[in-house]
Amino acid sequence: MATVSPSWAYTLQLPHDPRAPGIARATLRTVLAAHDLTRLVPTAELLAAELLANAHLHTNGPYALRLRAAESGRLWIGVWDSDPTVPRGFNAPGAVPPDTSENGRGLHLVRACADTWGAYALGGDRGGKLLWAECQCDGLR
Repeated sequence: MATVSPSWAYTLQLPHDPRAPGIARATLRTVLAAHDLTRLVPTAELLAAELLANAHLHTNGPYALRLRAAESGRLWIGVWDSDPTVPRGFNAPGAVPPDTSENGRGLHLVRACADTWGAYALGGDRGGKLLWAECQCDGLR
């Protein structure tokens, strides 16, 4: 008899506090360990760290980390923040910041390490934007 594992999702609401990205990364490690996915920690933590850093550096309000089991054995990592502006480097595949730029390389890491990624501005009451990335994880439950 085949069994079906229920899908799962976690959302962590974060204040605009310098400790929040570290708390979010620790939460990500805990969630992946709870689902026996510790082999994904290095990639997932890098993806989340870059998305969280973007939210923390470029907004003044709260933000949120969302993790979920996606279809086809994928881990979906999303970060919502209150600024509706999608980073230029995230949408423009060929855009590379100048050598003298202090910012802008993190989202290139996301594009390089994620299997799929995307971003979109959100309408409605909450507004803001959502940056997301997925990585493959065989045996996702």
